[in-house]
Order: sequence, then C-alpha cells, then structure tokens
Amino acid sequence: MGEDAGPALVALRALGLGDFVTAVPALRGLERAFPDHRRILAGPAWYRELADLAGLSWQVRPTEPLRTPPWGEARPPALAVNLHGRGPQSTAALAALAPRRLWAHALPGESGPTGPAWPGRVHDTEIWCGLLRAHGVTADPDDLWWPTPGDEPSVTAPPRRRAAAPHPDGTAPAGTAPAGTAIVHPGASAASRRWPAERFATVVRHLSDSGMRVLVTGSRDERPLAERVARSAAPARVSVLAGRTGVGALARLVAESDLVVCGDTGVAHLATAYRTPSIRLFGPVSPALWGPRVDGGIHACLWSGTESDPHAPVLDPGLASITADDVLSACAQVVSRADAPA
Repeated sequence: MGEDAGPALVALRALGLGDFVTAVPALRGLERAFPDHRRILAGPAWYRELADLAGLSWQVRPTEPLRTPPWGEARPPALAVNLHGRGPQSTAALAALAPRRLWAHALPGESGPTGPAWPGRVHDTEIWCGLLRAHGVTADPDDLWWPTPGDEPSVTAPPRRRAAAPHPDGTAPAGTAPAGTAIVHPGASAASRRWPAERFATVVRHLSDSGMRVLVTGSRDERPLAERVARSAAPARVSVLAGRTGVGALARLVAESDLVVCGDTGVAHLATAYRTPSIRLFGPVSPALWGPRVDGGIHACLWSGTESDPHAPVLDPGLASITADDVLSACAQVVSRADAPA
C-alpha cells in the first residue's frame, strides 16, 4: 500500500518521555476508533522505539516542538489531533496541514477549531482522553499498562508486581545474591525538581547495604550528576548507567527492575506503565496532576503539599523539605506492600 493510500490521521505530541507515556491511553483510543486510517504520530524520532514497547501501531514522523509536521503527500490528513498542548501555536502547526477535521481544545476569545475548553487542573492523561471523548471517541485514562518487553501486547491489567524484600537489618550477608534491582534516577529537566544528590546517595547506600543491586540512570547530560551520587554513596557498589542507555533500553531496565526511586520525571511514568514499585519525589507540581493514576499500593508519592514554578532554576522548597529518612521509610512501606499477597 502506498504512502498516500487510505485516509491519514495525524496526532501531534512532540514532547518528552513522560509526555509520551501519559499520551498512550489517548493514542490507544484513536487506534480503536480509526482502525482503517494510517496513523501518524508527529514527535521525536526516538518515540519509534517507545511506540513499539507500548504496543502501539503508529508511524512516527520526526517533528520539532510547535512545528508543522513534514507532509509532502498529495492529500491532506483526514484528521489532525492536537495532543501537544492547549494552543495556539500547536493548533496552528496542525492547521497548516489543512486537515479535513482538526481536533483541539478551544481557544478562548480567538477563532479556531471547535472543541472543549481546556480542563484546567486534571491529570495529564485525563486532558487528552477528555478531548477525544468530546468528539465521541472512547478513551480510558487508566488504560496505562505496557506489555512486558518480549511479550505479546496486552492492555489487560496484570498481577501486582513483587519487589524484593531488603534484609531486615538493612545489610546483606556476605556472598549472598542481590535481593533484586533498584533504579535510582536523580535527574530532572529543571533544577526545581532535582532532589539533592547527597540525599540520593544516602538512599543508594541503604539500598546497596540491604542487598539490592543499584543502577543509577540518567541522560548523557546527567552523567556527572549520576557519578556524583555514586561517589557520595561510597563504599556502596553502584553501576552508573547514565548516558549509556537509549530510551528503549531505559524502559526495559524499568520493566525488569524491582524498585524505582526518582523525582517527578519520565522514568516515574515508565514505572506506572510497567507496574514497577516506585518512590517518587514531588516538589513544585502536585502528584494529582502527574503522579500514578493506577497505584495498586506499589507506588509512594512524597510531596509537601505546596506548589511553585516547575521550571525554576533553584530547588523547590517543598522538595527540599523531603529528607532521606522520609524516602527510606517509603521504600520500606512500598516493598512491604508489593511483597504481600495480592
């Protein structure tokens, strides 16, 4: 079938890792509603591997944020869906394709597509599923599960994940096998959401002493931060993988691990998708907006209850108020719940 054959559906979502994960329920809703359309996701090229891991059937067309997706086909899209933002720039980027239909949130006081008003303070998955429901498409914001890498795609909720229980006294007898794998991800895109490295190091040291294999992850730019955490955690044995894994490999690590400790960042959303027990440190943004919608007792969100600028260049005061002891206590509780019979 040629590229121009059949009607095309274009969805714009040119954002980050967590943004991709929270859009999966809406993308699944569009798949079910338009099975005969060629489905094109306009976003970063690295979304391709994530789409496969999520069990989605979309062609990813590399697109810069707020730019019109490259087209070059004889016919315009039958439908363009703005899953990127509230507009007007993202809506205008799709309108430039001259689609027969354009679904986006209404722009107050401006001409534009007819759609629902921006819903305000609701979870990100609900924003995009709500947009689709306003246009008659069934979309479930809790349709978050990803198949385990290597398994056949399935959206059926699986059994609760089990976390390996640390040794009761916080140490592991010499010569014993690791009691599971923990991912510690200290990075975040803004300083306001980066918990201090020395506190992450305390958590790393405790998890290592309890017998867990600890992996410190992050992007290439975050490798100095990850190495700082590892040095501060000495003499704990730690593997620094920051900058050494692509996004697909990182997703597989989360799927195969027993615990994730991180801030309000993309890795946290992978933990939701793969049902991996997690501790998440929130600062300027409420977990009600970006935390796990489906908990199952295996996730803990630590938050002071105050909000500030999520893009600020300094540590959020609420995040700063969370201590290493707070995180270690949450680790013990999550591991206990995840290890209990379902």
